[in-house]
Order: sequence, then structure tokens, then C-alpha cells
Amino acid sequence: MEPYDIFYKENKDRIFSYLLRLTGDTHLAVDIMQESFTRYFSRYRDAPQNCSLLFTIARNAALDSIRKRREENHPPVDEASLAGDPERRLIEKQEFNKMLAAIGRLNPVDRELISLLAAKPFSYKEIGDILNISEANVKIKIHRARIRLREILGNGGQ
Repeated sequence: MEPYDIFYKENKDRIFSYLLRLTGDTHLAVDIMQESFTRYFSRYRDAPQNCSLLFTIARNAALDSIRKRREENHPPVDEASLAGDPERRLIEKQEFNKMLAAIGRLNPVDRELISLLAAKPFSYKEIGDILNISEANVKIKIHRARIRLREILGNGGQ
């Protein structure tokens, strides 16, 4: 197996998860994930593997896509495929949609922070490097974003 195949397999789920939280759209997240890996491999195939760089490419592609969608004024598609029995799938989908809606109500910086944190491969320092802010600032912003997310979820998403 080629090193880039291993890199792809190790990171595709985390990138997809991050992009899904960032965009709230399953299909868009898949498209951006594929585009991000394509950009990464076309430019950095022979360089040492760098997960932070891959997330930065994905973040930039997502932000470009979000801006473009806003300009085109398309509403996001809100679908997620979940496994299990139909009743459990419905409950999980409702909870998932509630969380995505709450994350979507955060300001863009908080949404990115929560999405990167949920992707789980990064330390606060790495998140700071991706977003070009200090580690201390990341800690403060994540704390505030979590509080705001709890407030949104505590008010029934209103």
C-alpha cells in the first residue's frame, strides 16, 4: 500500500466529520473532502505527510464553498446517513440535526473551533496554527464557544 493511501485512510473520516460540522451538508462535505485530498496530493504528494496542512486545505475549500453558496443563495441540504433500526435512526438523525443546527448558529470562528476540536486529531496549538491564532486564544475561544453551544442547546435550539 502506498504511503498516500495510508494517509488517506487514516484521515478521511476525520476530514469528513470536520467538514460536515463546518458546512452542515453531507454531500458538500464529501465533495470538499475529495477536493481537499486531491489538492493536497497534487501539491504535496512527495512531501512528508502533514495532517494540519490537509485540514488547512479543507478549511479553505469549505470557506470558499460557503461563500459561494451564500452568493448563490442556496439553502444547505441537511441529510445524514445513520446505521441501525428505523426508530433508532430517526432519533439519532434528530439529535444529529439538532447539534448541526446549534453548531450552525455559532459565529463562523466558533463553528470552526468546535469543528476542529470534534475532529480530534489536533491539540490547541495545532488548532491555533490552522486558524492563525495563539494557543491561549484558542483555549479562551473554545471555552466561550462551548458555553454558547450549551446555551443554544439548552434553549431548545432557539
